Amino acid sequence: MKITILTLFPESFEFLKEYGVLGKAIKKEKIELEIVNIRDYSKDKHKKVDDTVYGGNAGMLMTCQPVYDAMMDVKQAKSKVIYMSAQGSLLTQKKAIDFAKFEHLIILCGHYEGIDARIINHYVDYEISIGDYVLTGGEIPAMVLLDSVSRFIPGVLGNPESLVTDSHYNNLLQYDEYTKPRVFNGYMVPNELLSGDPKKINLWNKNSSLRKTKKVRPDIYDKYINEEATNGLN
Repeated sequence: MKITILTLFPESFEFLKEYGVLGKAIKKEKIELEIVNIRDYSKDKHKKVDDTVYGGNAGMLMTCQPVYDAMMDVKQAKSKVIYMSAQGSLLTQKKAIDFAKFEHLIILCGHYEGIDARIINHYVDYEISIGDYVLTGGEIPAMVLLDSVSRFIPGVLGNPESLVTDSHYNNLLQYDEYTKPRVFNGYMVPNELLSGDPKKINLWNKNSSLRKTKKVRPDIYDKYINEEATNGLN
């Protein structure tokens, strides 16, 4: 899979080439990561990429020309363009799985007050947010998207079976997990996990997942219970 990042700060992504699982995937060519500096496409003699906002609103806005030219230079027939935006739909595990199926993702990072709406409305396929808050630029959200998507690209994870136990994969949070020692400060590993009985372990994991989801994310828990009740009636 090829992932292209369009950004004003290409140097902020360089560390990813040496970073953990993602860095290994890049070295093994499971992921082709391309970093493109939008400023290189500016036709302004000072490489300016922003201007004042029509209507008198505060701040500066990224202009159409350099963003459009950068995008068109890297775009292919099957490319999908994702704009990282606080106004976008929330990034979820399901979206990450779906994005991982594409051949080429172009991730567009905004800055200042954002990007001219003509780019967003006519040349962007998905507008994605990592949360209901505003950051100074799209670079950190792009890294979050890149990391979450890469885990579902075949060959990236050494143990792909672990994906099915991730939080949100099956609409619940991941169950509690333990390692040695069996007792720490008086707190013990649950007996079921030491039993060697797959049925007991699976049941404990399921119940632990339900308990944790109810405690930490009651919104997800209520949705899950309602869906289970609906499916039971069908």
